[in-house]
Amino acid sequence: MKTTTRSMERLIEEQMQRWQLMHAEKKPARDVLPVITISREPGSGGRIVAQKLAAKLNVAVFHQEVLHEMAKRAEVSQQMLATMDERGLSILEDWISSLVYDRHMWPDEYLKHLMNVIGTIGKHGRAVVVGRGANFILPPEQRFRVRITAPRRFRIQNVARKFNVSKDQAKRRVIQTESDRRAFIRKYFNSDIADPDNYDLVINTEHLSLDGATNVIAAAVGCVVECELEDPLRFED
Repeated sequence: MKTTTRSMERLIEEQMQRWQLMHAEKKPARDVLPVITISREPGSGGRIVAQKLAAKLNVAVFHQEVLHEMAKRAEVSQQMLATMDERGLSILEDWISSLVYDRHMWPDEYLKHLMNVIGTIGKHGRAVVVGRGANFILPPEQRFRVRITAPRRFRIQNVARKFNVSKDQAKRRVIQTESDRRAFIRKYFNSDIADPDNYDLVINTEHLSLDGATNVIAAAVGCVVECELEDPLRFED
């Protein structure tokens, strides 16, 4: 997916308008949906699930490629930050500082802009964010972290069918993408992308349809917003 400068500017402008409308509505804090972060294995259907989920919940969706383009441009990072009030900006800066310290990160310019962009999305809420380590960037109260998986053989079949390539070509594509995503998370967040502890919900799409996966996530997020969470210390294995 190639994002042109014009389409990027239009996307940013439209999103800022949405945030202005949301701010004007002044919904109670408990009614504000957290950002749903989608981490996905290649060929698992995670991108489609993200799109379906955003449509079902009537929220914005930020795909990996869009986030990447935003993070490459300092002016976009600044535009995003400008949508927050002084208190929100201060909270974001404090959170990013603590994140860098706790994870022993050495952020380069790209990561700084990426954290600003995703942090701003988190402060506004009501969005689905795909990839780019968003689940590691956003604070717990602003996120619901999902990982979409499936057995590799199943994902290879999906990729071969989608791109009309041989299974050998699909296998190479899947393995390379897995490696790239794993390396990105390791480099920037000192973590393992496949560790289930980094997610609130892990879904295997081998036997669950993409619509089914979408409904499961929507129901789980609805529970987070509406239900009183019980003390996790009372649960036993």
